[in-house]
Amino acid sequence: MSEEIDTGNPSALSHVSLGTNRYAEAVVFYDAVLATLGCTRLMEHEDACCWGKAYPEFWVQRPIDGRPATVGNGSHVGFVAVDPAQVDAFWVAALAAGAQGEGAPGPRPHYGAPYYGCFVRDLDGHKIEAACWDESLAG
Repeated sequence: MSEEIDTGNPSALSHVSLGTNRYAEAVVFYDAVLATLGCTRLMEHEDACCWGKAYPEFWVQRPIDGRPATVGNGSHVGFVAVDPAQVDAFWVAALAAGAQGEGAPGPRPHYGAPYYGCFVRDLDGHKIEAACWDESLAG
């Protein structure tokens, strides 16, 4: 096992990128939706934009190879909410911005007793989620 390096970041992931065929609209969509979770736009290039809380965690971009973006079957991106109210706000903002609902906010005990979350499809059809662990649901 290699020596651990403390980067000060508890996350296992550096970032996630999703391709879009509707770049300008996707930026407006994610500005509205991710604001509900305390994320801000941190950086933007000609064909890529990122959001995060402290560093660039989530990117939306036109595919670098110039081909159309496609949706992954069986994949989704889950965003951290601090409480059920943030999950609810994410849901409302996403639907208002043009997302399609894939699972309204609520507990899903089969994911764990304290789980509370929702799922939507963004403007390109990518499945995204907001979820929190609410210990009051654990009973």
